[in-house]
Amino acid sequence: MALAATAGIGYWAYKALAGDDADDPQVAAATGQLDTFLTAWASGDAQRAGRLTDTPENATSLIKSVMTNLDPSRTEITAGTGKRKAEGEVEIPFTVRMTLSGAGEYTYHSKAELIRKSGDWTVEFHTPLIHPDMVPGQTLALKSRERAEILDRNGDELQSASLAGAVDPKTGKGVSGLQARYDKQLTGGGGAARSVVVVVERESGRVVKRLTGSGKDAGKAVRTTIDPKVQEAAAAALDGVKKNAALVAVDPSTGDILAAANMPSGMNRALEGRYPPGSTFKVVTSAALLKQGMRPSDKADCPKFAYVDGQRFENQDQFVLPAGSTFKDAFAHSCNTFFVGARGKLSDAALHDTAEAFGIGGTWDAGTATYDGSVPVADGDNDKAASTIGQARTQASPLVMASIAATVKEGAFKQPVLVPDAVKKRYEAPARLEPGVVGSLRDMMRATVTDGAGWALKSLPGEPHAKTGTAEFGNDSPPRTHAWMIGYQGDRELAWSVLLEDGGSGGSDAGPIAAKFLKNLG
Repeated sequence: MALAATAGIGYWAYKALAGDDADDPQVAAATGQLDTFLTAWASGDAQRAGRLTDTPENATSLIKSVMTNLDPSRTEITAGTGKRKAEGEVEIPFTVRMTLSGAGEYTYHSKAELIRKSGDWTVEFHTPLIHPDMVPGQTLALKSRERAEILDRNGDELQSASLAGAVDPKTGKGVSGLQARYDKQLTGGGGAARSVVVVVERESGRVVKRLTGSGKDAGKAVRTTIDPKVQEAAAAALDGVKKNAALVAVDPSTGDILAAANMPSGMNRALEGRYPPGSTFKVVTSAALLKQGMRPSDKADCPKFAYVDGQRFENQDQFVLPAGSTFKDAFAHSCNTFFVGARGKLSDAALHDTAEAFGIGGTWDAGTATYDGSVPVADGDNDKAASTIGQARTQASPLVMASIAATVKEGAFKQPVLVPDAVKKRYEAPARLEPGVVGSLRDMMRATVTDGAGWALKSLPGEPHAKTGTAEFGNDSPPRTHAWMIGYQGDRELAWSVLLEDGGSGGSDAGPIAAKFLKNLG
């Protein structure tokens, strides 16, 4: 506690300001004694202050309690103009000014009664002396201003640390996540004090009266779209995962974000992470090819390698598909060489333009921070070749990839939203997928589960549709890979994406996590 204690104004200054009573020797003597008491109190010397009262033990205890609880960084207590009430009795008002951490400047007024006994002046101690709003058995304290809660869609407290974020325990200020973004709403005012001065019962600590702030600045809850059942299933699916991971679920019909789980908690990679999406992006590439007239039944060559200006592309584990394989087969088994070879059917802007129908390229107003993806116009043949398989400069978040699956399910892009009340205008895609394209994508995503790389979901009910992805990153040789799986349920409004950072293969590593999530939902 920094002690900048100022008590009393001194006898001669007091005499010059106070008028007739200042000339009264009794008032002057009593004021001098009060100055000593106030100086001791202001400096935090409760024992010394207590000895100057008629009940030293009680005074010492209460002053110590108040100064400990409030822990002011600066205290000034100034005596005012005293007056004689009777022979040997003087009443003197005084003002207490404190600087309190989290509550700012706090000022109040009280008064002291001094009595003369055996020629000495003594401060009559009673609880209201220390604060006029207190009665015996009470003390002053600082109480953190109650923050409103962050809620799920059912109105219960949100159970997601990475979404909710954290609050600084010292200042009461939100420092991350929704706690930071909605700090003003949750506390009731951006510039308002983080703590309030209250009167409490000394034994129980129960708040009796609030001395600063008002009910008008009470915080307001933040309601999210999170479905607690889906959130719990997502979190449980990531339980025990040793890699950084994320799982997002959305409602395709509304765009509501139903779950956003992260492992470990902290960074919200589910909504804000930036990653190459790998072969999950083939949903967009396929939409572009379908738009150009390709059909799922068209013949598709899938050799071990494809070469573009000396750059070699290959399939995972260098697999090949047999002669007679189709576009749908290439999609289901995630044949890179087919998609790289099909780049000639697409203009440099085709992937960028098709991605717009999935909402990529816009700025999403979701009520929370999100990374909304990027698909640049190709700047050369190699760039376009890599982009067809979700590499090069193509970037997405797990939320974007869940939204891609949701767009196929719904037939149109619905911008994801987490905090509906905060959304001013949802982003609307400037393009729309043709019904024939949507139907073909649905058929191909179902085939991924029944006949292709999405085998981890094959035995699950609900007609899961999916696309796997293994995205290369970094400069290691062989390259390290992120594992992806995205999909949706045919029998309910649920689309999802799974990301496993540096996690291996989409089908073998992300697939079982997706399966666990869907099993958890029942």
